[in-house]
Amino acid sequence: MRKALITGITGQDGSYLAELLVAKNYEVHGIVRRSSTTERTRIEHLLPFHPGGRRQVFLHYGDLANSGLIMQLIAEIRPDEVYNLGAQSHVRISFDVPEYSCDIAATGTLRVLEAIRAAGLTKKCRYYQASSSEMYGKVQEVPQTEMTKFWPRSPYACAKAFAYWATVNYRESYGMHASNGILFNHESPRRGETFVTRKITRAATRIKCGLQSELLLGNLDARRDWGYAKEYVEVMWLMLQQEQPDDFVVATNESNSVRDFCAEAFGLLGLDWKEFVRYDERYERPAEVDLLLGNPAKAKRILGWEPKVRFKELVKLMIEHDLKLAEREAELAEFYRRTGREDEQPN
Repeated sequence: MRKALITGITGQDGSYLAELLVAKNYEVHGIVRRSSTTERTRIEHLLPFHPGGRRQVFLHYGDLANSGLIMQLIAEIRPDEVYNLGAQSHVRISFDVPEYSCDIAATGTLRVLEAIRAAGLTKKCRYYQASSSEMYGKVQEVPQTEMTKFWPRSPYACAKAFAYWATVNYRESYGMHASNGILFNHESPRRGETFVTRKITRAATRIKCGLQSELLLGNLDARRDWGYAKEYVEVMWLMLQQEQPDDFVVATNESNSVRDFCAEAFGLLGLDWKEFVRYDERYERPAEVDLLLGNPAKAKRILGWEPKVRFKELVKLMIEHDLKLAEREAELAEFYRRTGREDEQPN
């Protein structure tokens, strides 16, 4: 049984990847941060205390800010594969907490790579780095490929560019099987609710159910290449199964605007998005990324991968999921209203 270590296992990508690896009979280890609240709903079904859970997933307290603990965990687990997905990944928030964002995404990557080297695993352990299309920033060509120059436009993107080159450096310096996946925006029903796509689908469905009256957004003209996260984690695994490490763009080669996303999401519910969406300058970035469009031709040629779920189907998946959440929320609100217990209703 091969062992894999995932940083960021409780996130969208980490949960889908953990499911994939469990299905492939891996022993999966995940690093989680200790906090007063426990948020593991995305992976709860994989844990042994859950009905149907299997003793293949093991969680360890740790933090990408703690080099000593990262070294200890990697030395003890001795994984065959490491997937470094952990980060403060909200681009807009990285402007508010730039030092923390860079410490986790940039220096955190260095800590993991160095821990693999220090444990004597450079020839045994294969490493995947979650790189980002945000590194292209002020894009220098359309579409973007593995050869397109980076021009990062946020602290998050700067940190990811550092992590990308650190991965290349350890590959070239120590012969590590270390690869970068340059993933363009990838969404799913498991996307965090502060990210614009999930913010839109949650708001649209709550408006449909009478739970919300408007949606505040920033730049509606920003265009992104949106794919399905569950498909994208397959590429992560495929990259580490290759004889030689390499870097790959993972994208759909289709671009849509935030405005397009609003129109599609609200339209699926029979609503006119223009009646409910309001502009709020607080959600604008100090430096905007106007257009991201990735060419995944290399991934198709070498890995045999290409996306199946496209924009409209992706939005539909998210709307269908969030409509069920909103309907349950509306039923609960009605129950509290009928019983005169509105003040007891959880937020």
